[in-house]
Amino acid sequence: MVDLSGELARHMALHILAMNLLAPALAYGWFRARDQNGPPPVGPFAAAGLQIAFLWGWHVPAAMEAAASAPLIGMAMHVSLFLSALLFWQAIIGNVERPPWHAVAAMLVTGKLFCLLGILLVFAPRTLYGPVMLHTGMPAGSGLADQQTAGMIMVIACPLTYVLGSIVIVRRWFMAEERANGWRLGRPEP
Repeated sequence: MVDLSGELARHMALHILAMNLLAPALAYGWFRARDQNGPPPVGPFAAAGLQIAFLWGWHVPAAMEAAASAPLIGMAMHVSLFLSALLFWQAIIGNVERPPWHAVAAMLVTGKLFCLLGILLVFAPRTLYGPVMLHTGMPAGSGLADQQTAGMIMVIACPLTYVLGSIVIVRRWFMAEERANGWRLGRPEP
């Protein structure tokens, strides 16, 4: 069981739910509602770059502490991370006019960089964020454990989302190639 009693662990769980579950679900609904016509607002690489920039930018210690100490900045963090994730998933799900490998590459790079941030949180020898973020109502010394839990949430959840998404895209890609070319992947020719 994951201990979500720490401020940073709860913060990270909220971001994972918003960015990796809610955003893709809304993007899929948007894709279906527009009847799969027209490209998404940006391509997968631009959307991935924007999402990565927001994620890493907001997790710089000074930005994280500013967000934790000022409610308006905290709201800006949550909204910008969610909107960048929504844009990313729209670009991935709506990647019908570009080669499928664009979406797969964007997913894998994004997933790797999310994991790297999580690993930094797990293996940092000290807390990266100050007392405003990590020690609000928590016993002394629990800041590093909270940070490590938050990192583990990222390391476990993010790759599952991005690898699963990549698998779905590659499967659809291969199935489309099979139909278009009359291939029989995995089955001997008659």
